[in-house]
Amino acid sequence: MSQPPHDVTAVLRDWTDGDPEALGRLMPLVFDELRTIARRYLDRESPNHTLQPTALVNEVYLKLVGRRRVTWENRAQFFGFAAELMRRILVDHARGLRASKRGGGAPRISLEAGVDVAFRQDVDVVALDDALKDLAALDPRQAKIVELRFFTGLTNEEVAAALGISLTTVKREWRTARLWLYRELKRR
Repeated sequence: MSQPPHDVTAVLRDWTDGDPEALGRLMPLVFDELRTIARRYLDRESPNHTLQPTALVNEVYLKLVGRRRVTWENRAQFFGFAAELMRRILVDHARGLRASKRGGGAPRISLEAGVDVAFRQDVDVVALDDALKDLAALDPRQAKIVELRFFTGLTNEEVAAALGISLTTVKREWRTARLWLYRELKRR
């Protein structure tokens, strides 16, 4: 996250306070980091994926433009939300591919690429989304930790700060969530 946190946080507060120009000021501050997050997502996709990182960031921007009532507490929350939007966009894209006559199947992603884990499993992005929804129903905090660690790329320390919980709790919940997702995705 290249920009000083106070710059992004200040603009997020302006947006929360209803400043209609805040999103326009925010995007140049966060664009590179959003592209990095998008690249992480797309690196896990099949090589012939049609979306590019910049296109994915642009899709996120279009979804943010319509948001009038927002309450941003910090940059980690914003990046977590943006990562969740990217995941939804990719899931919608994958579902569209499945439904199309041309087919091609859903893109594949590596669940733990770049994250030190005891397992590595290629999964269907739709199956991953469904599993995360199921996890959120069982344990919303664990699902949020997965989103922030895996999709946003935050460290355990950053996740703890963003969620206001202890580092020990993040580590424990992260381990538990990874194991649950592994079993769930293997089952599907």
